[in-house]
Amino acid sequence: MSAAHSDGERVLALLQRHGWNATSFQILEAGFRYWFDGDDACVAYVETRGAWVAAGAPVCAAARLGEVSARFIAAARAAGRRAAFFAAESRLVDAAALRAMQIGEQPVWDATRWATTIGATRRLRTQLNRAVNKGVHVRAVAAAELATPAGATSPARAKSPANATTLTPLGRAVSALIDRWQHAKPMAPMGFLVDVQPFHFGAERRYFVAEREGVLVGFLAAVPIYGRAGWLLEDFLRDPRAPNGTSELIIDAAMRALGEEGSRYVTLGLAPLAGPLRGTLRAARALSAALYDFEGLRAFKAKLQPHAWEPIYLAHPPRSSSHVALVDALAAFARGSFVRFGGATLLRGPALVVRALAAALVPWTVLLTSASARWFPWPWVKTAWIAFDLVLVVTLFALTMRWRHWLGAALATAISVDVALTTAQVAFYDAPRAHGDPIDWVVMMISIAGPLLASVVLWGAVGHRRSTPDLVESRLETSS
Repeated sequence: MSAAHSDGERVLALLQRHGWNATSFQILEAGFRYWFDGDDACVAYVETRGAWVAAGAPVCAAARLGEVSARFIAAARAAGRRAAFFAAESRLVDAAALRAMQIGEQPVWDATRWATTIGATRRLRTQLNRAVNKGVHVRAVAAAELATPAGATSPARAKSPANATTLTPLGRAVSALIDRWQHAKPMAPMGFLVDVQPFHFGAERRYFVAEREGVLVGFLAAVPIYGRAGWLLEDFLRDPRAPNGTSELIIDAAMRALGEEGSRYVTLGLAPLAGPLRGTLRAARALSAALYDFEGLRAFKAKLQPHAWEPIYLAHPPRSSSHVALVDALAAFARGSFVRFGGATLLRGPALVVRALAAALVPWTVLLTSASARWFPWPWVKTAWIAFDLVLVVTLFALTMRWRHWLGAALATAISVDVALTTAQVAFYDAPRAHGDPIDWVVMMISIAGPLLASVVLWGAVGHRRSTPDLVESRLETSS
């Protein structure tokens, strides 16, 4: 038995006894390390350069939460690392006397009351009927219908030796849906609690698929919250070609099935940056809207009429900084490297980046109009560059309002030509005439680097958006 398999089975046994946090089952997925405290407690965490970031609360008896948390913090400190608990719930914050910053809310339903909720909500019934009338059918599927054990890891989604699987045709269709969704998002795929690994410990999960004319158009995986006899609707995807109401229909099927089993606690997980927040997080919600629609996510969950909203926290030791803990948590989601994650996101050309390029071009164009004639071989060259930049500003902003593939490709081509012409002008005209002032060289480098960056971003966006449009609702969009 491999070490990974042994640890996984050990953690699963602890979860079945003590798993209370909504995110507790997710710690079985690949990418987590485990710190064990004796035979009856563990903390799952990821290690960044400066911290151990735990996924939720320690898995232990409620009476030991404070003790185990303190020992984990001490172990992290002994290893030269800070400690933080992401997606902590009130029970941990109270028991361990930690500092806590609310980072969002999670909606909760009593699944045994779901039919009553549907009966009282006309808007939901309308959406369900739309999908049914378009021929969408939802069914529960067993884990064996998606993946079967094998001697070697499948290239699709089985990432750890403890869960080596061979995907069935339906499992491959699900995997393809996940890949298209990840490729289509404006941000690079993240790790930690938002990595999509739906086939790990499949026998413990509940699966639902939505099909139309035999074609997969939606998928939902629910994972157990053993300590509350509840479920987290963890991975949830809908094909962009699916009829309206498909999302609601697959959630309806899951809620009814779990309600029939008597589950009185079901959650769709964290709605990030929802609820009462500190000023810094409110500002982050506004500034990041072009990359992620936090308000839209909360609205989607709210329209399903949850029976309660629970606060979710980032918890950390007393006398430590909330802002440092937040950066540590973000590093965990960025798989330990902001530079690598930012570069991968940049190459996808999200609207926020394209808009920033357009905004930066405005002061550059103003500077160009006041530039000395010595920078240009002939007066008409200066006029042509100014006119070109003005057209670029308008077109880039138009592109961020509504993406058109042909326009993106045309802009990328035009800016690539700009890079070539600017480089030639700098090399053969400006550089030989540069004065000894270092500012001259800085200006020349900016004149090349600016359009070069814009060209890389736009070509990345063209390639990225050539694929299937965004699929809606997955881990970050319906759970933590």
